[in-house]
Formats: sequence, structure tokens, C-alpha cells
Amino acid sequence: MDRNGEASPAVNGGVSFWYAANGLPEPRPALPGDADADVCIVGGGYTGLWAAYYLKKADPGLRVTVLEQRFCGYGASGRNGGWLYNGFAGRSAFARRYGPERAAAMQREMDRSVGEVADTAAAEGIEADIVRGGVLEVARTPAQLVRLQAFAEAEAAYGADRVHLLSAGETADRIRVAGALGGTWSPYGARIQPAGLARGLARVVAGLGVRIHERTAVTEIHPAGPGGRARAVTPHGTVTADVVLRATEGFTAALRGERRTWLPMNSAMIATEPLPASFWASAGWEGREVLGDFAHAYMYAQRTADDRIALGGRGVPYRFGSRTDADGTTQPATVRQLRAILDSFFPGAAGARIDHAWAGVLGVPRDWCATVELDRRTGLGWAGGYVGSGVTTANLAGRTLRDLVLGRDTELTRLPWVGHTVRRWEPEPFRWLGVHALYAAYHGADRQEATGRGTTSPLARLADAVAGRH
Repeated sequence: MDRNGEASPAVNGGVSFWYAANGLPEPRPALPGDADADVCIVGGGYTGLWAAYYLKKADPGLRVTVLEQRFCGYGASGRNGGWLYNGFAGRSAFARRYGPERAAAMQREMDRSVGEVADTAAAEGIEADIVRGGVLEVARTPAQLVRLQAFAEAEAAYGADRVHLLSAGETADRIRVAGALGGTWSPYGARIQPAGLARGLARVVAGLGVRIHERTAVTEIHPAGPGGRARAVTPHGTVTADVVLRATEGFTAALRGERRTWLPMNSAMIATEPLPASFWASAGWEGREVLGDFAHAYMYAQRTADDRIALGGRGVPYRFGSRTDADGTTQPATVRQLRAILDSFFPGAAGARIDHAWAGVLGVPRDWCATVELDRRTGLGWAGGYVGSGVTTANLAGRTLRDLVLGRDTELTRLPWVGHTVRRWEPEPFRWLGVHALYAAYHGADRQEATGRGTTSPLARLADAVAGRH
């Protein structure tokens, strides 16, 4: 029991529920000393692994080394909600800055990337419980319904059949969410088991001849000097390479000089015990859609392969000084908040035991726009800032980094996120104060709208303007 007398989850932390069945992987050997590579990738999550995969597929003779601080999939790649879908951070901003056609080109690539991940996993024998049931998002207040309808209209500009607007009854035909006034369904989505994808991808990449060194934290990345090469520095030795790619997402702030590059935003999840057939008979969810809503402090969920509900939300959004957690433990207050969302959405699950709670960090740029880049002069590249939409975006990033490293001029290298510049976050304490005020405003807006308000709360509009999200 926690201090309020409420039942605590059976497990809190342990990286994530996604490792519960098979245990945490045994880390591969650390870097044994100084080494040389053609490409050194810092970070063994989806971005780094996909980049390594596509580079070796394109040029099997390329010497590629991946450096990972714990084990591949330790970060967001092994902790996320398992949404393989076509959303990406920054589409509206890209449309304003670079034109709607370039934003549409990136959206089309994201649409294709959903299938690319699923098809590649199948071809490579990666077991990740992938079910392409699409994305269902619901509105549960009048103000949310207005935003949902506006979203469906905006998506139609990118293709007539991209998003289907659903009535309350049509929404219930898919998933019976208590109080749902309407919904949207998109075919561009799938449920995955996140750790299964990370574990399998690491196995495939190692089999291609990529050198993966785990338990190897990179502390500094140095650009190439005149006539020199880039370097990734670790306590075990330094890897010198023609190109060093940073693929550290929410852990980027731990690198020297990167404290204010991307903010590590916390997100937390819970997983119920396996729910009985009687519950699923009442709830539906036969299509295994991933589920979200149109609240400002939104939730996300999936029906797992073993018939649990795994559900997440923001919780405590940010720790002072860009600190990140070690093992995924989340606060009791956050568990209670997620439990309340679960009970509200699915009253039939109100008595279900919470088997696991965990948390992780995602990378947030100051303008909430993902980026990918390679600077030939310095030999340094990066991709990230996915703002929680990284499962699919990381695949597109990996293919784009491949083309940039190999010097190819392709449709991918001409997408608007390539070379997009982002200003740095404010120093502390302004960063901490700003983020916590931002989410206090979003939670306040949700409370206002829950009383029946028919339009978006001014608190949310103000928060969006301050955050630079629109």
C-alpha cells in the first residue's frame, strides 16, 4: 500500500513491463579500448539501431559501431506505449516555415514508414507482437469533440481516406470507452511490443556485422578538427570515426555541451493484470487498435498480446536540471492519476490489479519539432526530438541518416526536418518553472473542459503559444 492506503503496483520500475516476461537482456561486452570505425553511433535505441541496419544493408563493408550506456532498448525504445503510427513532431510548424507541400511529403513518408517497420520486422524474424489495427482517438467532452472534428478536417487535406470520422456509436463498435462522444480512426497505425522490437533489431544488426558495445556510456562527442576525424569519448576508450551520429533522444542532456539541446520529458505507464474474457466482451477492442484521446494532457493505451491494458500519460513532466531516472520507477501520485484515467475510460476494469508501473523520458526540442542532420565539416550527425512519436519516426530517421552518410541526394534528404534548426531551451530555473507551469495549464484546461465547456480552454491556447507548439 502507498501512503494514501491505495494498492501499489506489483512492480514499479525494472525499466518497463515490456521486459517482465523475458527479463532484462544480458548486456553485450563494453568497449575494450580505443577503436576506429567508419560510422560510430551513440545510442542503442530505435534510431541508432535502424541507422546501423540500413547503413549495413546499403554498404556491407562499412565499419559501424554502436555505443550504448546500458543495453539496447534501455531508454524510450523499451519503455514506450507501443504506438507504431504515422504522427510526427512538427508538421504544422514545417508547413508554415517550409510550405505545405514539403510537410505533406514528410507525412507521406511517415505513412509509408508504418508499413516499413512492420514489413521489416516480419522479414527479419523479429517477434514484436505487431498487429496493424490502426489508431483510434476519442473525444469525451464537447471541447475535445470540436478539436477531434478539426483534426479530421485537417487530415483530409493530406488525403481523403487518411482519417475516418466516427460517431459515438461507430466509436463504440471498435472500443467501448465510457463517455466517448465520437472518435477518429486511421489505418496508419499498429500495436507493438516495444522491447521485442528493440531486442530483435539489435540481434539482426549484430548479425549484419555491426559492433555493439553496451555498458559503454559516451560522455563527450568531439567534432573533427582540421584534417582530423570525429570522436566519441567513453570511460573505456575513444572511438574515432569519419562520422559520429548522436541518437540519444531523452538522454541527450547527459552529454557535455548538450544540457539545453533537448528537454527530457517524463512519461509514465501502468499495465493491468490480464483481464478476463467477460471484460473484453463488454469493452470490444477486437481490432487491437492503439487508443488515444483529445485531452490536452492526453493518454495513450493498447491491448497487449496477453490481454492487459497498458496505459500511459504525462505524470510529473520534468525533473530539475534535466535529470533522468535510472530504472523507470514512477511516483505513487502518477500511478494514482493513471489509475483514475483507466477507471474513467473503462469502469469494468476498475477492480483490476495494476501489475506494473514504469516511466521514461522522451526528447523535446524547444519548438517541438523533430530534426535530423549531418554536418560534413564536423563529421557529426544526429536525429531525434520526437516528442513521444518516435517509434515510427526513428525508422524514417535511420533511413535518412543512411542517405546523408552515404552522400545520397534522395527524397528523404530533402524532407523539411533535415537541417531544421532549433534554439536551445532556457537555463534553469526557468526551464523547470516553464515546463511545470505549462502542464499545470494543460491539466487546468482539461478540468475546465470536463465541466461541459464547448470550446478549447483559453488556458490551453495560452500554454500552446508559450510552448511554441502551434
